[in-house]
Amino acid sequence: MTDTLTSPAALDRLGWTAADHDRWPAHTPPARVVINHGSVCDVLLASADGPLTAHSAGVSPALHTTPVAGDWAVLGADGRIHDLAERRSALSRPAGAGNGPQVMAANIDTVLLVVPLDSGLNAKMVERLSVMGWDSGAQPVLVLSKADCTSDGGLTDAARAEELSPGIPVIPISVRTGQGLDTLRSHLGPGTTAVMLGPSGAGKTSLLNALEGTQEAVAAVGRAGGRHTTTTRRLHLLTSGGVLLDIPGIRSLELTASRRSVDDVFGDIAAHALQCHFGDCSHDGDAGCAVEEAVRSRTLPADRLAHWRKLQDEIDYRLRRDDPAAMAEVRKQWKAVSKHARRGRRG
Repeated sequence: MTDTLTSPAALDRLGWTAADHDRWPAHTPPARVVINHGSVCDVLLASADGPLTAHSAGVSPALHTTPVAGDWAVLGADGRIHDLAERRSALSRPAGAGNGPQVMAANIDTVLLVVPLDSGLNAKMVERLSVMGWDSGAQPVLVLSKADCTSDGGLTDAARAEELSPGIPVIPISVRTGQGLDTLRSHLGPGTTAVMLGPSGAGKTSLLNALEGTQEAVAAVGRAGGRHTTTTRRLHLLTSGGVLLDIPGIRSLELTASRRSVDDVFGDIAAHALQCHFGDCSHDGDAGCAVEEAVRSRTLPADRLAHWRKLQDEIDYRLRRDDPAAMAEVRKQWKAVSKHARRGRRG
């Protein structure tokens, strides 16, 4: 890079790290993408004399990657985005069939997994969000929001969540009482880029307001669940020195994750699997399955194995869906089964 980058402090405010420096492809100052409006992105630029400046930057038709919140962008002389730095982490969800994953946020250090406690701890949501968090390449932190709706400030639920998501810090939070906010701020220090992930109505916007004293719009939660108050992905410069990407609530927590990320969350199942008779045991009726034996002996909860199987099925389906040849083979097999069944009924 050229000597125009003379304000490390300004870059730090945007979440610039040494890892980003190593990936920077240009000799011009980097711009950080705040919002993608389609053909135009809002970006923040760290100028040479210190202050951050906002720009509206068009996207070059030659750019083959869609910019997302958190991307580091190369602006050309025409003011358009011509290149993006290689992403060091990315939070994704499935797109349409055959289109691969949709990246929601890039170059993040911490994923705040926001799970509400107002209707009790949702174990499946904890497990699923934990898998998505690990798969992003960032450090997940489980935030149990609305802890004031419980009798003990969410402590019992936090202990259960720690069992469900080993290796992930768990913080019960109440924006009404201030419980847990200081602990959460310790994960949002200078130069850190964080993103909140969770369903609509989990209290993400309220959490941002409590952390920063802001007045972002908050919508009431109806019987049908949360309402989206965050309709675009935004970047907030935190008083702690960190950066927070605020993305819309996710209506469907469909996985794009790898099997390795599932194993990170379901470490208890992975440990039992080492004792299975067959190395490729599916833990679904195979002889000598140590995982199913653990369920029978009640050392492993049956619902945990059931959810593990569901996640594995989702990963298998996604891989087939994104592979036309594999999907065609599955359809061929089902047609053969259906044809055989019809012949049996006629007989």
